[in-house]
Amino acid sequence: MRAEIRSIFSSDVQSLEDFRPPEDAFAIPIRLQIGPAGQDGEESFDFTVCSAAWLNKQVEQMPVFDARHHLVVRDFHWAVIRRYIEGRVSRCVGKDWEELAQQLSRFAYWEFEDYS
Repeated sequence: MRAEIRSIFSSDVQSLEDFRPPEDAFAIPIRLQIGPAGQDGEESFDFTVCSAAWLNKQVEQMPVFDARHHLVVRDFHWAVIRRYIEGRVSRCVGKDWEELAQQLSRFAYWEFEDYS
């Protein structure tokens, strides 16, 4: 089984293709809606695209910053970021959706992560 991206969007940015950060230090929340390829259903996977400058600001304010579910980039070039996301998702293969979702949750926060 393979994963398929159904949509990519940000709650903070209307058009990711046209977005230009106003400064070097930026952090943009991204939500992926992903489901099993060729099947119904999708679930949310969230992460933050941030600049190295933004990350530097975080560690200036606190001695330790846990960067899980962050994608660190030098510059915001949506085409490059999107290709990376698509490649990362396409490399996930599993015997069922649970296994796929676990793989995807290694880089994006799965809406059902830590459900018991």
